[in-house]
Amino acid sequence: MLGPVILAASRSDRMRRLISAAPVTKQVVDRFIPGETVDEILPIVRELTDNGLELTMDVVGEDITTPEQAEAARDAYLELIDRLKPLELGERAEMSVKLSMFGQALPGGHELALANVRRVVEAAAEIGTTVTLDAEDHTTLDSMFAIHEELRKDFPQTGCVIQAYLFRTEEDARRLAAAGSRVRLVKGAYKEPAEVAYQQKHEIDKAYVRILRTLMEGEGYPMIGSHDPRLIAIAQELARTAGRKLDEYEFQMLYGIRSEEHHRLAAEGHRMRVYTAYGTDWYGYFMRRLAEKPANLRFFARSMITKG
Repeated sequence: MLGPVILAASRSDRMRRLISAAPVTKQVVDRFIPGETVDEILPIVRELTDNGLELTMDVVGEDITTPEQAEAARDAYLELIDRLKPLELGERAEMSVKLSMFGQALPGGHELALANVRRVVEAAAEIGTTVTLDAEDHTTLDSMFAIHEELRKDFPQTGCVIQAYLFRTEEDARRLAAAGSRVRLVKGAYKEPAEVAYQQKHEIDKAYVRILRTLMEGEGYPMIGSHDPRLIAIAQELARTAGRKLDEYEFQMLYGIRSEEHHRLAAEGHRMRVYTAYGTDWYGYFMRRLAEKPANLRFFARSMITKG
């Protein structure tokens, strides 16, 4: 019941004004979305990379309704790439993109999103880095995977995301666990029907482990997107069993969540990439993340208390 209420609030200008004006809101948002502009985010990039961490960067934005908005989203990524170039970080700072931001849901959206994201992937390659295509709800995935396959013809380092709670993902993982692939595995946060997705946490966790084993035993490059200590420990054991070296997989976690764990893993020699979102449309991004999984509200509140 809470999810629809939060989603309705995300679309309400009145709620936006009320929530944005609350002092506690800025404290919470600043914890997880550390800036609105490139100028504000570049010091964060330097700080994280100076401390042995890597990044995947997401320019937040929601509700793309025109091709012009999709092009503006593309241009925001191109600006980010241009500003990253002098830092010479290479793949230590990559990008994550949601194809919905590039017009995927518009009429002719598949081709529009492909054209827009190709520009970003080309620019990223020019500075020695790459792009990962984020997964969204299950109705968008066939288009996302088709775009991913098309981009990999010229840019084989392009990554994609798969979601453990979807029934289809075990088959997707077997297909994607090929030489040269980069695959981020997450549990999944969208509200999906029981016809296509596991609904219980224990079922999702078991699916996550099965899929991660497939990725670790494959020839690609697994990216473990989880804050769950148990799954992180299982991932390390699966990597050892598969004979993987520390640079043959990586962990990924959200900026502002379990930061001490970021540094612990990096200190042990693991590749640890921090998913770092920024942009002016933080309200829509933040509220939609809560609506997708209202349990995040408790998790964020607990994180504010623990600061770890």
